[in-house]
Amino acid sequence: MRRISNPAGERNKDPILNVLKRVLSNTMPNLRLLEVSSGVGLHAAYFAKEFPNITFQPSEFDTSLFGSIDAYRQGIQNVACPIFIDVSQPCSEWQNEANVNLSCCANQFDYMLNINMIHISPIACAKGLFHNASELLKPGGLLITYGPYAVDGILTPDSNVLFNKSLQQRNPEWGIRDTTDLCKMALQKGITPQEVVDLPANNKCLIWKKG
Repeated sequence: MRRISNPAGERNKDPILNVLKRVLSNTMPNLRLLEVSSGVGLHAAYFAKEFPNITFQPSEFDTSLFGSIDAYRQGIQNVACPIFIDVSQPCSEWQNEANVNLSCCANQFDYMLNINMIHISPIACAKGLFHNASELLKPGGLLITYGPYAVDGILTPDSNVLFNKSLQQRNPEWGIRDTTDLCKMALQKGITPQEVVDLPANNKCLIWKKG
């Protein structure tokens, strides 16, 4: 069990945290947050310390990262064991060795968090994220996504254009998504866009709400 370093995560954890401090409750007790695509586990552990009232449930498709997630969460009581999630599939079909019951889906989480996944995964994962948010979030619950995005068909600056080309060269199913397209997917599932927050390194936090 060893922490895997994440230089990009170290750089963006405080800007993202500043957004979370504004939109998440740090007083209401017994809240639950599902992090989809937790990566090495840095973010859940870092954010959970600021929100002792929220139980963070990390998840990851790549189970080889579970050891790193566990290493980051050591000594932090409100971060649960990581579970396997394929977000492209409906939550009614999810299975996990931790036996976390997600099969009933409905209204289990107050918040969902997804950092740097949408652009490095097939579009089915973005569609699945909104579908599962519509099932798993309580009414009024928030989904927070972070990463690079195009806006109304425009991708800027040049560094993001080059980054997008490199992503598509690595995998034609990857690529920086347009917020207009994401909004259409979300609205079809009853998830409404609330706010776009510009953050450093040409990234954004998008805040979504279940109706």
